[in-house]
Amino acid sequence: MADTLTLFSSIGLSEQKAKETLKNEALSSVLKDAITQRVNGASGVDKAMGTLLYSMASRLKDTKRLVFLSDSIAQRKICTELQLAAALDFLKSHPQDPINQKEFEEACGVGVVTTPEQIEDAVESVIKKHKEQLLKERYRFNMGLLMGEARSALKWADGKVIKNEVDMQVLHILGPKTEADLEKKSKVMLQQCEANAVEGKSLMEQLRGEALKFHRTGENYTTEGYVVTPNTMSLLKKHLEFTGGQIRTRFPPEPNGILHIGHAKAINFNFGYAKANDGICFLRYDDTNPEKEEEKYFTAIKDMVEWLGYTPYEVTHASDNFQQLYDLAVDLIRRGHAYVCHQKGEELKGHNAPPSPWKDRPIEESLVLFERMKKGLFAEGEATLRMKMVMEDGKMDPVAYRIKYTPHHRTGDKWCIYPTYDYTHCLCDSIENITHSLCTKEFQARRSSYYWLCNALDLYCPVQWEYGRLNLTYTVVSKRKIIKLVETGVVRDWDDPRLFTLTALRRRGFPPEAINNFCARVGVTVSQTTTEPHLLESCVREVLNETAPRVMAVLEPLKITIVNLPENSRSDVRVPDFPANEAKGSHMVPFTRTIFIEQSDFREKGYKRLTPEQPVGLRHAGYVISVQKVIKDAQGKVVGLEVNCCSSETAEKPKAFIHWVSEPLVCEVRLYDRLFLHKHPEDPSEVPSGFLSDINSNSLQVISSALVDTSVKGAKVLDKFQFERVGYFSLDPDSTADKLIFNRTVTLKEDPGKI
Repeated sequence: MADTLTLFSSIGLSEQKAKETLKNEALSSVLKDAITQRVNGASGVDKAMGTLLYSMASRLKDTKRLVFLSDSIAQRKICTELQLAAALDFLKSHPQDPINQKEFEEACGVGVVTTPEQIEDAVESVIKKHKEQLLKERYRFNMGLLMGEARSALKWADGKVIKNEVDMQVLHILGPKTEADLEKKSKVMLQQCEANAVEGKSLMEQLRGEALKFHRTGENYTTEGYVVTPNTMSLLKKHLEFTGGQIRTRFPPEPNGILHIGHAKAINFNFGYAKANDGICFLRYDDTNPEKEEEKYFTAIKDMVEWLGYTPYEVTHASDNFQQLYDLAVDLIRRGHAYVCHQKGEELKGHNAPPSPWKDRPIEESLVLFERMKKGLFAEGEATLRMKMVMEDGKMDPVAYRIKYTPHHRTGDKWCIYPTYDYTHCLCDSIENITHSLCTKEFQARRSSYYWLCNALDLYCPVQWEYGRLNLTYTVVSKRKIIKLVETGVVRDWDDPRLFTLTALRRRGFPPEAINNFCARVGVTVSQTTTEPHLLESCVREVLNETAPRVMAVLEPLKITIVNLPENSRSDVRVPDFPANEAKGSHMVPFTRTIFIEQSDFREKGYKRLTPEQPVGLRHAGYVISVQKVIKDAQGKVVGLEVNCCSSETAEKPKAFIHWVSEPLVCEVRLYDRLFLHKHPEDPSEVPSGFLSDINSNSLQVISSALVDTSVKGAKVLDKFQFERVGYFSLDPDSTADKLIFNRTVTLKEDPGKI
């Protein structure tokens, strides 16, 4: 085991990742074979090759191809994830032996080298083709079209390099965005939002009763499937007298985990439907399982509801009604609808459980036994109270009460029997006079038991309406699986910004308005929705573009000395917080003889930004700089530049403008990517070795010595900024007075490779 751990660590896996891999026997065996058989141990395996071997081992379904594919990686024929994906596709579509080596290498781009000059020429050719329309529409032109055509022409080129070249050449042709560009963009976005509101309708419009065809309050009986009894109309009359015809909904989470993006839809649906129809919504904790509930979850749930902009009419708990629920259970036994059963838990699992031999025991006997359960005279699992009914999925006699000798966070040791969801949910809805019990589609199988129980006790019966739950690709939201991610060290906690819990999204910098807008765009649908993360990120960009002030930051600094300025030269430069609306404010940054730019903004030749032959403008500074001397270290790496500067008013207009910092703050920047490699990490057909084998080893990149202008010095936790030309960032709670830490919320533009 120790030798295998060392072997895995030697190819670049972190110790935690290596240990995690060892837990997966199938993946561990394949990866070990790939290394030892084909690469002669870990000798000569750098991290890039190790990452490819790991990715190959976790995705290869036909292990008889392991030797062939490992050889291709070891011989550096397959060098990128793009080539590996093509190789896996080729092998999948060519299952027969022998493999045609020539066809394989052609399909995978083996030996193909794409030079910067080829990328530059290809992008130039594509832009030339669309230049007339580009000049006409300027920054409103669909840049994704340019990116797509350039990638088609350069199949094996690095997509990020192509994107940078497209951005740079577009900037060269159009120049920096003007206020007119930004204003036009805002108007276009407004028109698109209005169009979407007409076509898809706003969230509030979708949630108005008429749009959803819900029943009117008091007219529950008009709903298809609603069960009408001789007492229904009188119960509805009393209900109407109590509510005054007001719509009443509830959001009923279990306090045993943190809310996730799917809950955001439920929150918007329940609170939004009440709000759109002048009703009220309760936040009710379904706290009937003391073994799994913690105070931190109660606090976090309420915090997230309020963060999304909703205020509960009242915060209630299922435990508020424990005595009433017990009294109703006694009544249910007296009416002959429930009985005490002694079948074990394992016997009751599944849909084909054997009939209970205690189903027809005398009512008085069940009453005595239920009282003994309450007094703690049975051991856990020795007795349950079951209801005499069949659920829609065929399950017989669901459990209403079970024994748990665990103190409850609110009632302490008062109770040792606790009601189940199937028993509690509808009765709490009835007690609170809920008009519309809104829940996700998987609860449809419980609708008949919902109606049965209320009617069996002659209580007011609300109407249960189901809607499709919201799912996102490239993530997991199950509490059990998130706990596993935390326990194995893949993520730090429930609020790790790579997760899609609401606390994680808040920490990453997602504005609540963006999440609500996303829920509106997804829409209120009956069918289950699976959505791509980039649609949520698009909503985030729209909000942050209007609300996040601009600052300048350099992630990978290159020192620039302006030699024609005096040693003690210093001036202040005004930077607008929102270039499209300078009336919203600005901040000052120093400009001195020493500045820092991004390393990627300089190249020694063949570049549209700064080169020894080509000057660039400095954003906001009013200067153009030109290279006088390139300073390199002993290994030939560029470590600094000496430049001259002149006023942009007298210099020829440069082809590009770049950002910079001077006398900056040193900060840490955390760049996040998708946590999983596959769209559906929980799908065994897509990820046979399980979701823990699908972790993206590059999902977090930490830059410990980034530089940011001093205007952010007084920022508060979760304050949001746009780092010009870089992305949107939010201040992390780990920040201290000595060092600020920023999380990248989203990039400035959508990455076409992730669509």
